[in-house]
Amino acid sequence: MSQEEPNTTGTGRKTALSENSLFGMGNPLLDISAVVDKDFLDKFGLKPNDQILAEEKHKALFDEIVKRDKVEYHAGGSTQNSVKIAQWMIQEPHKVATFFGCIGTDHFGEILKKKAEEAHVDAHYYEQNVEPTGTCAACITGDNRSLVANLAAANCYKKEKHLDLDCNWELVKKAKVYYIAGFFLTVSPDSILKVAKHASDNNKIFCMNLSAPFISQFFKEPLMKVMPYVDILFGNETEAATFAKELGFEALQQLLWKPGSRHGFFVQPALCYDALC
Repeated sequence: MSQEEPNTTGTGRKTALSENSLFGMGNPLLDISAVVDKDFLDKFGLKPNDQILAEEKHKALFDEIVKRDKVEYHAGGSTQNSVKIAQWMIQEPHKVATFFGCIGTDHFGEILKKKAEEAHVDAHYYEQNVEPTGTCAACITGDNRSLVANLAAANCYKKEKHLDLDCNWELVKKAKVYYIAGFFLTVSPDSILKVAKHASDNNKIFCMNLSAPFISQFFKEPLMKVMPYVDILFGNETEAATFAKELGFEALQQLLWKPGSRHGFFVQPALCYDALC
């Protein structure tokens, strides 16, 4: 399919796709995946199937895992993964997906930039030299996977030094659909709010993901500031239940969208399928 040729959806409708139509902003991580053994897990106090944030005792883990056999690197992080998969589904044209986030000026940062480019994502990172590039080690043993995330530079995104730059804001303005994970509320809520207001003011689609229960629990204030601008809100059942509780609803069912209704936060897959059929 040529870059000028419109993409055809499964419904038969043709959609004109162009570069930078989808915008994502979040915490970029370089995923480092390798098969390890029990001794490796024990050395760093890891469970076979778990996901944790890196502590001081895990710093050496990232230096050691890259020395394992058959190490794989991927451009990761919640939002970057989402726009990367969207780009993979679209295939062509390339660079339909744009991504903003913060990385370090280091070796892992260079690998991350290369992997994003290989995925045909138009990544524009804010690069700084205070913190190293964020990483997530996937320690694989059999069918189990223990994840250790070190956010590092991902926490250092600066709105005024990146999003507010004219060259970057032009990329935001080009987009038609926006997607940001709730995790980014812990980093730069002002950046999210600026993008969300732009989407609303220009009748574009703004999507957000609750990401984890703790976002609704401990970052409720910035979350609710963005909520008036959200067109589509993603979340699993646990995240949705926590969100409902924080808003004072007695049951999650009160927030569910029902076929024929114009209101409701969450769509259950079965209801969505029934409505489409």
